[in-house]
Amino acid sequence: MTSSGLGSSLAYLLSRAERSVNRGLAAGLAGEDVTVEQWRIMRALADGRGDSMGELAAAVLMPHPTLTKAIDRLIERALVYRGPSKGDRRRVAVFVSDRGAELLARVDGAVAEHHGLVAVAFGAERTERLMRDLEGLVAALDYAELRK
Repeated sequence: MTSSGLGSSLAYLLSRAERSVNRGLAAGLAGEDVTVEQWRIMRALADGRGDSMGELAAAVLMPHPTLTKAIDRLIERALVYRGPSKGDRRRVAVFVSDRGAELLARVDGAVAEHHGLVAVAFGAERTERLMRDLEGLVAALDYAELRK
């Protein structure tokens, strides 16, 4: 383990890993003219229940202004749409359209292929363990934040 410089920072190493993973994923999505962020948005909306912009921003880890621009671009392509929330008709929610669901089905193969490439490069068992460990880290940090 590196003991000095940026390499000693967990935040830095996580950011580097994220960039490397996203770079490969972006290459796989490029054939369908979909960015990683757009894929995350449509994947989050795929359950069909619709999300408010606040819920969606939290789910896809994007600031509101950036998310609004991304949603507007997806609406222009008829991949998502805004409509009344199913639970509260006064509330506006974002939904994936049929066209967006079809696109998502097509890119899911590229996403799975990318995951497979990561598993080959890093090892399938290590990749699965890393994913579990990262989920545990997020849960522990969320819990610690709640206790403040």
